[in-house]
Amino acid sequence: MATELHITGDPQSDSLLSRDPLALLIGMLLDQQIPMETAFAGPEKLRDRLGSLDPRAMATMDADAFAAVMKQSPAVHRFPGSMAGRVQALCAAVVEHWDGDASKIWTRDAPDGPTVLGRLLALPGFGEQKAKIFLALLGKQRGLTAPGWREAAGHYGDEGSYRSVADIVDEDSLRRVRENKKAAKAAAKK
Repeated sequence: MATELHITGDPQSDSLLSRDPLALLIGMLLDQQIPMETAFAGPEKLRDRLGSLDPRAMATMDADAFAAVMKQSPAVHRFPGSMAGRVQALCAAVVEHWDGDASKIWTRDAPDGPTVLGRLLALPGFGEQKAKIFLALLGKQRGLTAPGWREAAGHYGDEGSYRSVADIVDEDSLRRVRENKKAAKAAAKK
């Protein structure tokens, strides 16, 4: 059963993420080199500025014009120019391969977890870690019941872990995820 997401701290942004699969996918794409809350608030900024999150419109919009939308203050991302191209490429893939419906990535033909992971890995801007985190987010908070999703998500699928956005349901879980990320970074430096 899918629940309301609580990632950004902004009710409107979280509501959009909860009801729009493309918004959630774009938020995950943007989740790099900026705070999670900022990344996942990005789709709401785009929707407000563009009037909708139509993947066809975003994919075919003039690249400079789309970058200008990303750069409007407050910018959607720390690197709005390069991320504009990534968002457009992601939208183009959703249109070309998934009929413009991002949810089909994890629902078409009742895929198992490894298949969903493979589909996510095929998306522009989704490497192994990002794909596994998003798969865990789908399973933990969006009602995905695909067999083997936890195993395919690796340690991000572990029950009771606080490793990623997949585990954020409130302020306390956000704090715990941040602590774990900080500890992981410190351990990696040793």
